[in-house]
Amino acid sequence: MSNIDTNNSPVIESGQSAWIKYFGGMALASLPLALFVDDPNWLNIIAFTYLMGGLASSWNIIGGFGGQHSLGHGVFFGIGAYMTAGLFVNYGWTPWLSMLIAAVTAAAVSALISWPTFRLRGPFFAIATLAFNEVAFVMANHFDSVTGGPRGIMIPFKAGVENMIFKERWQYALLMFGFVAIVVAFSVWLRRSRLGYYLLAVREDEDSARASGIHVLSVKLQGMAISAAFTAIGGALFAMYLRFIDPPTIFNLQDIGVKFFLLSLIGGVGTVAGPLLGAALIVPFENILRVEFADALPGFNLAVLGFLMVLAALFMKRGVVGAIQDLIQRRRNKRESS
Repeated sequence: MSNIDTNNSPVIESGQSAWIKYFGGMALASLPLALFVDDPNWLNIIAFTYLMGGLASSWNIIGGFGGQHSLGHGVFFGIGAYMTAGLFVNYGWTPWLSMLIAAVTAAAVSALISWPTFRLRGPFFAIATLAFNEVAFVMANHFDSVTGGPRGIMIPFKAGVENMIFKERWQYALLMFGFVAIVVAFSVWLRRSRLGYYLLAVREDEDSARASGIHVLSVKLQGMAISAAFTAIGGALFAMYLRFIDPPTIFNLQDIGVKFFLLSLIGGVGTVAGPLLGAALIVPFENILRVEFADALPGFNLAVLGFLMVLAALFMKRGVVGAIQDLIQRRRNKRESS
């Protein structure tokens, strides 16, 4: 959905072209839901694929567009999950309202923890954000009066649209599709907004961006706040779908903390379509590996994902989307030269 030339300098395509690609891509992404609407097992995989695609796209706002590779988005995911579940179980609040409150809270928390960590760069920033994820895990275990501690929070089954609890899995899959469609649509818009241009400038050369008059810290904080808000909404959807949350599930480093980055890396960091494409490729594949090798080789799926991550970093630095764009550009150049 976004064009990048062979020299890795960002080229912003026209808005009309981007929106045409967006609606075409969303129509294509909805096909699995239509094809497997009567298969509960595949609907579960499809729902999680949409959810993880939306979460990876949320991470991509600051990690891809802004170049700040955070590994602490599990904190914002946890805020969305715990606030929504707690307000629903203890006070009967509708998740539709509480997830918006959680999104605002996550945005505020992101500003508090990002202000000092944005002074760091590269791997030092990533390690610092990873530490916040571990702190959140410890706090969730300790404050059992709020989070349920190690016991977690069980959400009672009260079916109804107002409770975001449904009897049919296709309804959850449709909800997750709506989430990823909104996040990707926002990414299409952001890519062409002033903040989007500023984020790209900071990613390409932070010192040059500062010298040109861009308030680098403010741009980073805004990008992180937006990313955190969407991630919290994704956490809320996860909680209402699973209907049980506990610290090991919410703050799991492999399935939450690193997964958003992994999906974006394989699909194409900094592109609009990359995170969703990465989720479409990895989530079903991981589920198949988990089912086939869970008993014989526990953890085999994680080893395979780690190997794929290394391969992507070595041979597809711009992900699948970048590889496709390079292939199209080479063929176009070949036709023009012939």
